Amino acid sequence: MATSSLNDVPIIAEVDMGGGNDSSAPTLRATIVQASTIFYDTPATLDKAERLLAEAAGYGSQLVVFPEAFVGGYPRGSNFGVTIGSRTPKGKEEFRKYHSSAIDVPGPEVDRLAAMAGKYKVYLVMGVIERDGYTLYCTVLFFDAQGHYLGKHRKLMPTALERIIWGFGDGSTIPVFDTPIGKIGAAICWENKMPLLRTAMYAKGIEIYCAPTADSRDVWQASMTHIAVEGGCFVLSANQFCRRKDYPPPPEYVFSGTEEDLNPESVVCSGGSVIISPSGTVLGGPNYDGEALISADLDLGEIARAKFDFDVVGHYARPEVLSLIVRDHPTDPVTFTSSSPSSSTKTEISQKL
Repeated sequence: MATSSLNDVPIIAEVDMGGGNDSSAPTLRATIVQASTIFYDTPATLDKAERLLAEAAGYGSQLVVFPEAFVGGYPRGSNFGVTIGSRTPKGKEEFRKYHSSAIDVPGPEVDRLAAMAGKYKVYLVMGVIERDGYTLYCTVLFFDAQGHYLGKHRKLMPTALERIIWGFGDGSTIPVFDTPIGKIGAAICWENKMPLLRTAMYAKGIEIYCAPTADSRDVWQASMTHIAVEGGCFVLSANQFCRRKDYPPPPEYVFSGTEEDLNPESVVCSGGSVIISPSGTVLGGPNYDGEALISADLDLGEIARAKFDFDVVGHYARPEVLSLIVRDHPTDPVTFTSSSPSSSTKTEISQKL
């Protein structure tokens, strides 16, 4: 185990070199990042992301996965001033600041992330808060090692109070990208518990299943192991490790119901990031000690060996009994059959002038 430092915070690098592998199948070195957002400071968070990406690339990583909402932040502990039938002025201002920290897709922050992936020659999977007008989405962005933006996945089902701040994704953003290092996709936090979503991803041939999350409970590990075995795929789950001091201090930011019990060093998210093989073997993590880079060498031959036992959408399927229909078209609330209303209005105004 090697250690380095980032802004005086130790970053632990766990590297499984996979020395026992004598397979002729290719091996992929992957890293999951366990680190905190710099809340309300997206430029600084991107700077931190680049430092972590550079360090992972220095270990020879070809794929780097960041946690849920790393860019834009996971608003842990906040209730945005919401009770049923009421929203407070302070909560509305909190949302304004959160909206300001989100990023447009595409946009300059996406361009910078693409440039990072190309600079360090890694495939990059990044959790962000996406801003689409005045609606926010919890989103994962994908980039290839040549610096190209590949696409995105929007979280289909925000959990509990997340639904007051995030919109719902649709079937048009459940991609699995066929890349030279394997077929890569992602599901975010508790949508990993949705069996039909998992089945759709298995049907697309996912091999490297990324699971950015905000869940640091022990029971999360059971879900990740089950998905790896069920899907016959590698599972890479990245979570943040956060202390109270990683968020703004009160009264600017308040952990509702627990603030009085916290001090700046209190751990508010303990990580638990983990890498699991298709056989259910833990290759790296889970780590609950601090910010960390957790790396492992993935023997891609493990996928075929696991599928020989169980292929959930192949030889172990019974489509004449059980089947799934996925509506994978965009579900826009408004569709215009001609030019956009903004361009039409501009044309009419110019003609009147």
